[in-house]
Amino acid sequence: MNLFHLIAPSGYCINQKAAALGIQRLEAQGHQVLNQQVVTRRQQRFAGTEAERAEDINALAALAGNNTIVMPVRGGYGVSRLLDKIDWPALAARQQQDPLLICGHSDFTAIQMALLCEGVVTFSGPMLAGNFGAETLNEFTVDHFWRALRNPEFTVEWQGNGPDCVTEGTVWGGNLALLVSLIGTPWMPTIENGILVVEDINEHPFRVERMLLQLFHAGILSRQNAIVLGSFSGAEPNDYDDGYDIPVMVDYLQSRLAIPVIGGLDFGHEQRTVTLPLGAKGRLVHNSVTTTLSLSGHPVIAE
Repeated sequence: MNLFHLIAPSGYCINQKAAALGIQRLEAQGHQVLNQQVVTRRQQRFAGTEAERAEDINALAALAGNNTIVMPVRGGYGVSRLLDKIDWPALAARQQQDPLLICGHSDFTAIQMALLCEGVVTFSGPMLAGNFGAETLNEFTVDHFWRALRNPEFTVEWQGNGPDCVTEGTVWGGNLALLVSLIGTPWMPTIENGILVVEDINEHPFRVERMLLQLFHAGILSRQNAIVLGSFSGAEPNDYDDGYDIPVMVDYLQSRLAIPVIGGLDFGHEQRTVTLPLGAKGRLVHNSVTTTLSLSGHPVIAE
């Protein structure tokens, strides 16, 4: 049995039934779900006032209990308002004692990157409403979630695409739009020789390219050992594009980079997604047969 501590730092959970179903499923599996009152909290489009949502994060510094999994109800927008209202050093100090297992994605990427600036490893993976509260629970997602949180070393395998490579580095990243929004701020980690993993949703291929080029022109991509692309659903081209789509965009990006760009990872805003520890050590191997990303150096549940 594990403790799930809910937070809601971003948008109001419009799908209350999904959140309730997620809680029901977790409790049916023997887990305890705490702080459920944040699910219904609302101010305009946000899951409460800025003070309430910032307190969700700051309160984690004093949160008791081991094997506690911290999970946002959903993403959306709202974390960017909170970044200068959070005591990041206090959270980092809490993690050195008895680390919380913090997991989320989408808008939550900003909090994860700010924590990574303090050396805190978090997990990019499922959230309450969109994943655990989905109409049909995705077993691949559930399996990869517990695999990441229970094993000090584990490997993700998929049929990727891109140039053959073998490289190692710090695995980091998350939602592309949120990463780009942090450029030039104190909450963008400086990662040298990393493996940058990115994903997004409902962004046209040219917008994805523009964001990746911003990372490129800022000198961030050239400091990495590899880039791994997750899902980019909702990025369908139109008639005007005349064949310009995500694969063409990726080919262009690869032509500008001396490091490999590996695609095809089930990671992001889809029901089928892996869970990755951001800030962990990674070893990426890609060839014509398979792609593997082996991970270690992250906090896990103490059995």
